[in-house]
Amino acid sequence: MPPNGLDAKTLFEGGEGITYNDFILLPGHIDFVLDSISLDTNLTRNIKIKRPLVSSPMDTVTESRMAISMALLGGIGIIHYNNTIEDQTKEVRKVKRFENGFITDPVVLSPTHTIMDVDTIKDAYGFSGIPITEDGTLNSKLVGIVTKRDIDFEDNRTKPLSEVMTRQLVTAPSGISLSDGNKILKESKKGKLPLIDKQGRLVSLMSRTDLLKNEDFPFSSKDKGKQLLVGAALSTREEDRERLAELATAGVDVIVIDSSQGDTIFQIDMVRYVKKHYPHIDVIGGNVVTAKQCKSLIDAGVDSLRIGMGSGSICITQDTLAVGRAQGSAVYHTAKFSREYANIPVIADGGIAHIGHIVKALSLGASAVMMGGLLAGTTESPGEYFYEGGVRVKKYRGMASHEAMEKGGGKRYLSVEDRIKVAQGVSGTVVDKGSVIHLGQYLMQSLLHSLQELGCKSVHDLHQGLYDGNLRFEMRSQSAQTEGSVHDLYSSKEPHLGLLRRGR
Repeated sequence: MPPNGLDAKTLFEGGEGITYNDFILLPGHIDFVLDSISLDTNLTRNIKIKRPLVSSPMDTVTESRMAISMALLGGIGIIHYNNTIEDQTKEVRKVKRFENGFITDPVVLSPTHTIMDVDTIKDAYGFSGIPITEDGTLNSKLVGIVTKRDIDFEDNRTKPLSEVMTRQLVTAPSGISLSDGNKILKESKKGKLPLIDKQGRLVSLMSRTDLLKNEDFPFSSKDKGKQLLVGAALSTREEDRERLAELATAGVDVIVIDSSQGDTIFQIDMVRYVKKHYPHIDVIGGNVVTAKQCKSLIDAGVDSLRIGMGSGSICITQDTLAVGRAQGSAVYHTAKFSREYANIPVIADGGIAHIGHIVKALSLGASAVMMGGLLAGTTESPGEYFYEGGVRVKKYRGMASHEAMEKGGGKRYLSVEDRIKVAQGVSGTVVDKGSVIHLGQYLMQSLLHSLQELGCKSVHDLHQGLYDGNLRFEMRSQSAQTEGSVHDLYSSKEPHLGLLRRGR
């Protein structure tokens, strides 16, 4: 029996630009349960993540709160560069300090520090359990610990820590295994477990909250030291080499070279510089939409590619400059070339409005999706909520909007010094979406169902079906798109995420 539908080669190599809404995937055979599906994928050639989610390096999308949440969900967040070097590296450090197996560089204070110093650390890093050593440095004798319960009801915030710290401590010897340390934390019911050497000097720290997070977020993206993975954006400008040096010191895991058009000598030079001076840091190049652009950056040494030009909800590049590509075609052609040429993964960036677009991006060869508008408006995105027309919203803007370029966002468009700035993005608002944790869990549960409908047990199987022709596609007329959405009702109500929070 001849198969229904078209294979991807027939669909996408006819010369017409196709985007996500223009086609639909035909179902496959189901012979497995949902729990047997794996969403593991390659972010880069060297970094694997358990969920194909990446948050965009936009100043209204990703700072440390978003990056922490994305890593806990199994994806990764990319910290934007529309800030000072100090601010960006501070955001990276917040992510790296957030969760650890052994905290090898804990924040330490001395008995002469004050409660106000603990308040400052809480504001900067989000925690207030601080070990106290004789001289306020690591590897000096541990004399106490200050926790939230020690200082909550103290009105005098200038009081020295020697007057409030807990001196009766539960400790463990340095060199203890992670499992044994977790056992002590459980039995002692303490929030922190200091690890000390034979002389009583503080060596490292374990945290009960980290143990609980391991249970709540089993798919978390972590490095070899059990710290959360985090990425950061760089421009192609030479002065950002100083920014790169500070990011490397802060422990960044992957760098995204953030350019609207990635096939430039400026980006190639930056990629080569990163790979030469920081070979342990993976580099994601882009943005690109053609095979020729991919080849330029792969030859320069990138470990992954970012795909998309003008497809985001706040991007007007295609209208303004008449340059770009339909996102479906861009993802298919770049992913196919990059796989055949050097087995380099690609990340679909732009145009992801809902779960169906995530499925379609992955089905066209992307290993992950980068999201901006879908994550904007969540609790973890930067900015404050306000009311517009009676609706609770947050600001969302393109990095090439006039507002963002005034703060430095024009670096990705090679237009920082332009006397006349040409905006390639707009500013707007998006409605309150609640926590990105709940949204992310809903999206991934939906993705599991989609893969089951397609008869694929993994992202790898999905890609295999794409390239061997077993994954089948069909074009959708405007009437078919209308038919496939909610229609012919007097009113309707969208599913509420709260009903789905028990999902994976």
